[in-house]
Amino acid sequence: MSGSGSAPAAGSPAEASGAAEAPAPTEADLLDFVRKTAADAELVASLPLDPEGRTWLRLNGPGGSEAWVISWPPGTGTGWHDHGGSHGAFTTARGRLTEHSLAARIPTEGWKTLELADGVDRERQLTEGRGRAFGRHHVHQVLNETEDEHAVSVHAYYPPLPLMRRYSRTGQLLRLEQVENPGEWE
Repeated sequence: MSGSGSAPAAGSPAEASGAAEAPAPTEADLLDFVRKTAADAELVASLPLDPEGRTWLRLNGPGGSEAWVISWPPGTGTGWHDHGGSHGAFTTARGRLTEHSLAARIPTEGWKTLELADGVDRERQLTEGRGRAFGRHHVHQVLNETEDEHAVSVHAYYPPLPLMRRYSRTGQLLRLEQVENPGEWE
């Protein structure tokens, strides 16, 4: 990610009391969390919006997951990437985002360039309140394709992102370009 800002949220009551660890959150748990968080108008409004680049707030998600509230100025996007083996969910809190994804399990190791089969491309329009969960092998890009409207989204990942792989794409060729470690996108 590029942008500015980081504001950790307070820990959960279980963390504060030293209670037994909760089970790992499922994709459904993460989707429920991002939907509830996106509905928090005060939190969404607290995110500073920058016309030049994305900004974010980092939150503690359920069961040790990490979460982010992210702003998207018009015309911005992530580029093709995966989440380093984490599963997750995201939803749009304000505006509209477009997700392009691959309906294929992409191997995580042992390749630099991969030719994609026909028919693997998917596109979703995610308007306010719409979101999705995804598995550990999800490759996608998220874009704000509007010309004049900021979008805001909420994302959660478990386990917390160990790395992100960045890809370029030309036609049906997907090329691994970079592997980013935590701290390189914060």
